[in-house]
Amino acid sequence: MRNQPPARSGSILARLHLRERIRDRDAAIYSILLLVGLVFPMATMYVSDGSTYYVSLAGHAGTFVLLAIGLNVVVGFAGLLDLGYAAFFAIGAYTYALFASAQLASSPAHHAYHLPFWLMMFVGLFVAAAFGAVLGFPTLRLRGDYLAIVTLGFGEIVPNIFYNLDQWTGGINAIGGIDQPTLPGWITGPWAGANTVSIQAPYNFAFDPIAYYVLIFILVIGAVILVNNLQRSRLGRAWMAIREDEVAAAAMGINTVTTKLLAFGIGASFSGFAGAYYGASFGLVSPDEFLFIVSITVLVMIVLGGMGNVPGVIVGALAIYFILHWFLPLLPPAVESFANTVGLSSLNNRSGDWPGLATETQNVTLLLFGLILVTMMLLRPQGILPSRVREQELKHALGQEDEAALEQAHS
Repeated sequence: MRNQPPARSGSILARLHLRERIRDRDAAIYSILLLVGLVFPMATMYVSDGSTYYVSLAGHAGTFVLLAIGLNVVVGFAGLLDLGYAAFFAIGAYTYALFASAQLASSPAHHAYHLPFWLMMFVGLFVAAAFGAVLGFPTLRLRGDYLAIVTLGFGEIVPNIFYNLDQWTGGINAIGGIDQPTLPGWITGPWAGANTVSIQAPYNFAFDPIAYYVLIFILVIGAVILVNNLQRSRLGRAWMAIREDEVAAAAMGINTVTTKLLAFGIGASFSGFAGAYYGASFGLVSPDEFLFIVSITVLVMIVLGGMGNVPGVIVGALAIYFILHWFLPLLPPAVESFANTVGLSSLNNRSGDWPGLATETQNVTLLLFGLILVTMMLLRPQGILPSRVREQELKHALGQEDEAALEQAHS
């Protein structure tokens, strides 16, 4: 039996070592996220004297975690730039809202349907996946900027359709009175603000933040397990091959047509899942909630967290959501209070063109958000928790740039 050359043996050992490091790091991150997710409701309710505000905020953040996981399949795994992802989010939300409210009674159908949430959640998933495949089919030959423009157009068309089909969707008046999920039974206890542990049967969610938090927590866990299995599967390796070099992937026998369609369809299905949950948790679906800014926000989440790395995407989604919906809204009153504490209360008073420190801070919150993103991209261009492959690629690219700069300087 012939011995392996030393170089090849070293390469194999390096790959095995890299895989072990990836598994160890990701397992640690998943463990921390799981522990924080389990402790978070009880801890925040204890600190805030039984208030469920932060639990509700975390439940809504889970919606964007699902969206980020789905978009990561398209952008992070397959390398297809999708700027219209909010359209699938809207499709999932309206699919549930139309068949779980009285909206269709005032439509040309003249009959309302009240189908259960647990059924419509999967219906919304399959409807969004179908539209993802419909979008993917005409874009198979497009790459880069051209693909981004087509998906951007799709993302602009869908909310406008829901806005203008007011006979069916309510238009600007939105769809309200959406049915809440129900269960045969539910366990309540101190974690939900109750004094004793008891079983309620039947149970209606009725905008209960704890129940919705548990639901989104379970949905995110299921999504993570599914995506990780997809990433390690043959399909996942085909996505990554297309991302690296589509021509080489096709030459190696990968069917790029079906592989791309599956990427669009599976990525959109997560968005439809999140849309059904969103419609139920808010009880209101409006076309104003699915604009272009939603697609950009989700894209920023996965870029900041680390494209192609599921735990990094989750961390990035949570970080961006809490910056936008917790840190920045609390900043103006915090700055005003700090000015009073240090004896600069005069800055809080309006004087001429000066609107007051709190109002001025409110006016520049998006500027601060932009500065946070720019700083993060300068310090961590690969993201907070990048995939090891992408991290090595960036280091290799930076090394080549440094070598080219040195050669140019010497010449």
